[in-house]
Amino acid sequence: MLGRIFTVGGYTLLSRLTGFARDIMLAAILGAGPVADAFFIAFRLPNHFRAIFAEGAFNAAFVPAYAHVHGEKGQASASLFADRVFTLLLASQVLLLILAWLFMPQVMSVLAPGFTDEPAQRGLAIDLTRITFPYLLLITLVTLYGGMLNVMQRFASAAAASIFLNIAMMATLAFAVFFPTPGHAAAWGVLISGFLQYFLLAGDLARHGGLPRFAPLRLDEDIRAFFGALGPATLGSMGTQVAMFADTIIATFLPAGAISALYYADRLNQLPIGVIGIAVGTVLLPEMSRRLTANDHAGAMEQQRRAFDFTLLFSVPFVAAFVAVPDVITRAMFARGAFTRGDAAAAGATLAAYAVGLIPFVLIRSAVSTFYARKDTATPVKASLTGLAVNVVLKLLLMGSLAQVGLALATAVGAWINLLLVLGFAAAKGYIEFNSAFRASLLKYAITGLALATVLWLTARFALTQFAGLGGLRDEAVLAVLIVVGAIVYAAAILGLFGPRWLRSLVRR
Repeated sequence: MLGRIFTVGGYTLLSRLTGFARDIMLAAILGAGPVADAFFIAFRLPNHFRAIFAEGAFNAAFVPAYAHVHGEKGQASASLFADRVFTLLLASQVLLLILAWLFMPQVMSVLAPGFTDEPAQRGLAIDLTRITFPYLLLITLVTLYGGMLNVMQRFASAAAASIFLNIAMMATLAFAVFFPTPGHAAAWGVLISGFLQYFLLAGDLARHGGLPRFAPLRLDEDIRAFFGALGPATLGSMGTQVAMFADTIIATFLPAGAISALYYADRLNQLPIGVIGIAVGTVLLPEMSRRLTANDHAGAMEQQRRAFDFTLLFSVPFVAAFVAVPDVITRAMFARGAFTRGDAAAAGATLAAYAVGLIPFVLIRSAVSTFYARKDTATPVKASLTGLAVNVVLKLLLMGSLAQVGLALATAVGAWINLLLVLGFAAAKGYIEFNSAFRASLLKYAITGLALATVLWLTARFALTQFAGLGGLRDEAVLAVLIVVGAIVYAAAILGLFGPRWLRSLVRR
């Protein structure tokens, strides 16, 4: 499992790095004004649907079902099952696309009500969303193909696909002068990337398993079981995404730049979520499904505990950095061109608020795998909806005094409630055990993170003074120093508290 995690994580890291290059271009060209806010509405709308349905609910329902059919009934039955799901998926997405195109002004009134008093910004958001929305159809098919490949233990192409999003957007932004606005350039880059990702996954699947084809629709036992899991999985996947959606809606009532601050803070926060949390969860779900199909319940539980260890080991440094020095990070990454230091400060404060919930953000994908692998998509819904309810109430309470920082902080609190409830339900059902060794590890991680955050804060204060003469490059130089110092301190703390034997056993298990 470790090799597959590094495969997915490695490609996801490359995707995030190219994503940062893309965001640097976006910040420099779009800034954080009305055009940027309109584009981020257009960008977030299909991406929220993708995260709720395609990558979230669909994967949770399809991967265990496809693995079960493949393991119990053979390749022919699995192919027929995939064909029928493909037919239903394509038909539903085409219908959704047509409705979205026809009723986009009404949709925008619901999703960005704060733009009602800004006709020009509202019109721009509608135009850009009509360009980006077909991306959802393409990426949904990419998710289907990726799920099939993951069951075949092929993870590389699905993990690498999102790199094309960044490359395509950078290419169109480079020619932004030929578009009506830079927002139009970025929107067309999103759509072009959907086609590139589709052809990458379709080519890989065609070579190794065969593409799904249209098939007569029959609600046989496997399809009924799939839809029985898909409904609750959709509700469960909605928690975080509805919270983010609420951020977008509420932020349209805040001063210009709030949506952009949320976007750039979330992009940084998504680095560990994607590289660590999603990578581990992507590999863990088919692995647990395969072991449970073979009645290896002890092995499935062991793989989940191991996934928790990997996730925490690589996530703690990000939590420490985002809480201790968020302002340095956002200035070094984005404060250039049209994106001012004031914009970076707003994004940095938002990043620190998101970081409060980073641990549950990265762990939740692995935590719910124990339910999804057992085809229980209903139980996580209870936790997700409870966390969502608390989240939305806190947003309404905090938005007035803390603006977009309050929205991010509410999302973090909701994520903690979601995770703790999921773990509690899993422990009650006997799906997971928290022994004394695991509890001791949690304490060591907490001590390590606190020590690292303290060192980073002190180092940043010292380095900012020492590098004052570097002018525009000061923040970049300080960030480089923080990366080196942080890596040394964290490695020393882990070795000191856990010991080399623990690290070797983690890799060898």
